[in-house]
Amino acid sequence: MPDLLIELFSEEIPARMQARARADLQKLITDGVVDAGLTYAHAGTFSTPRRLVLAIEGLTANSPTLREERKGPRTDAPEKALDGFLRATGLSKDQLEIRDDKKGQVYFATIERPGRPATEIVAEVLEHAIRNFPWPKSMRWGAGSLRWVRPLHSILAILSDEAGATIVPLDVDGITAGDSTRGHRFMAPDAFTVGGFESYARQLKLAKVMLDPAERADTIWHDAQQMAFAKGWEVVEDKGLLSEVAGLVEWPVTLMGQIDDEFLDLPPEVLQTSMKEHQKFFSVKNPKTGRIEGFVTVANRETADHGATILAGNQKVLSARLSDAKFFWENDQRMIKTHGLEGMAAGLDAVTFHNKLGSQGARIRRIESLAREIAPLVGASPDLAAEAARVAKADLRSEMVYEFPELQGVMGRYYAKSASLDDRVADAVRDHYAPLGPSDDVPSEPVSVAVALADKIDTLTGFWAIDEKPTGSKDPFALRRAALGVIRLVLENGLRIKLNTRPSPFSKAAELIGTRDDSFADTNEILSFFHDRLKVFLKDQGIRHDVIDAVLAMPGSDDLTLVVKRAEALSETLKTEDGANLIQGFKRANNILTQAEEKDGVEYSFGADVKFAETPEEKALFAALDAAESQIAPAMEAEDFAAAMAAMASLRSPIDAFFEAVQINTDSEVIRRNRLNLLSRIRQICLSVADLTKIEG
Repeated sequence: MPDLLIELFSEEIPARMQARARADLQKLITDGVVDAGLTYAHAGTFSTPRRLVLAIEGLTANSPTLREERKGPRTDAPEKALDGFLRATGLSKDQLEIRDDKKGQVYFATIERPGRPATEIVAEVLEHAIRNFPWPKSMRWGAGSLRWVRPLHSILAILSDEAGATIVPLDVDGITAGDSTRGHRFMAPDAFTVGGFESYARQLKLAKVMLDPAERADTIWHDAQQMAFAKGWEVVEDKGLLSEVAGLVEWPVTLMGQIDDEFLDLPPEVLQTSMKEHQKFFSVKNPKTGRIEGFVTVANRETADHGATILAGNQKVLSARLSDAKFFWENDQRMIKTHGLEGMAAGLDAVTFHNKLGSQGARIRRIESLAREIAPLVGASPDLAAEAARVAKADLRSEMVYEFPELQGVMGRYYAKSASLDDRVADAVRDHYAPLGPSDDVPSEPVSVAVALADKIDTLTGFWAIDEKPTGSKDPFALRRAALGVIRLVLENGLRIKLNTRPSPFSKAAELIGTRDDSFADTNEILSFFHDRLKVFLKDQGIRHDVIDAVLAMPGSDDLTLVVKRAEALSETLKTEDGANLIQGFKRANNILTQAEEKDGVEYSFGADVKFAETPEEKALFAALDAAESQIAPAMEAEDFAAAMAAMASLRSPIDAFFEAVQINTDSEVIRRNRLNLLSRIRQICLSVADLTKIEG
């Protein structure tokens, strides 16, 4: 079986596009050859800034010959039916076979499709992949119609086995497939011929090209750590930056420099952000001082002076960038000293948040009022929460955040400290955006929690009020993220906040926005949105959606902590044999009872009396229901849901025994009615714990 090697050689592919491009190339080619009848043993992809590579091992040399039998019309069918069958099969009438069928004689066609060589199939599949490649952005150059992320220079496509390599016959807009490639642009630019993947990878390494992006990343990280260790420093880990830099070079040469003393007092986040965003440098920390004092840059070539010229040029550019950052920092400090942090925030009255929701200044005043309202619910000082809310977004007016928007909140904390504000206020300024993502830390200090909740609740209520809700995959104002943020703040801090019980944070937020009760103040729709987000959140933690539905149907569903406690207890109960089997007993009781109530036109919801019990199993069920009810009610009141669920699960055996021994629809109307009322007790007791009708299976 031959191996297939494909290399698409072009101008530099943006680093951020390479991982997706590798996956797309593999899928397009492997799906294409498999659909054409070939099989393969293994496939792997690689990329450098100038090449996209796919290697397939154990590809079949030919697709198999296929033989298909197709049943046609009866021999006495109209001529048009036969003509249609012949057109569909591509055969003539004398090539058909007549066979006996249960309805008479019918025509049968035997169609053979001969196999095709892999070279022919790969050529078709590869051309289709190149012409239809899903780049996020592509360009056309020259006179051809081909679009690629950057100008495509050459195509290497060979099938190799013990006998040697065969070039796949392919021409795409004048680019003819061959068996040669080129090495590093500067250090080994000459073309060379390859005979398979092993020789390709080996010759590329000799030509100063490290093909595997994971190897490049490992090399960069190892060399950077070694250089830092030699000086007693530490490289600040940044996996995203490491992946990006590995996609910028074909032959990584790691160099380390030192930051000029005049910039060392800048906040470390400023140094890190400036170096990362502008120059793709890694930050290096001195653990003795806790400051960022060095940087690591990665060149794409070896030089006679061992990178000294490259490093000097980078150092010069870095100094210019950090001079700008220092200028912004000092200007912001002067403004705070002159006007205070609230003075910096005053300019936000002139900044529009949304044309239907007013200015950022108006929004800050809403968040301040809401934070004061929420503070007692989370154990925070209302005055400190209000103060933190007033200055939480002041840094949006700073020159530093204007230059580096990703530092909002982070710089706000520094400015709050410069203004000598309480540490809790400063921390709340930094933390009020959190959590932004599912892996972000959640604030736990009460003032931070109050302001973070106020910020997100104002956002959700405001955009709901102006009917800017998420639709499908579209969520331009990140409302799903805001809702998940509220959920995590509530759950991870164990808060007991009723989101929809008036007065509630959402009703207060609606009041502050100025909506009327008849236009918006009903927050049931937002609560439903929260429930949808909660389902996603809990599903990731292994709790089934039907379990969540079962507890959301209970009273108190706007208390997210309560909902989760119930869901966790029910989930654990259903993992036990008694819990799982109880569901079947409950559903049997509920189905029989529902059918009887529909048939009789009455509700069997009271009056079950043990004196009408005829069998030991029936009497045992009465006793079991009495015992469970006496345990469930106080357990639910105490929110000991595990105990309540356990008491409910204990009903499994007596319910099973009851159904084994007793016939519900007996001839005696009194006994039948009593047993139906007994089933109603089963339903009522189980539904007092969770809505088991929502449980599937």
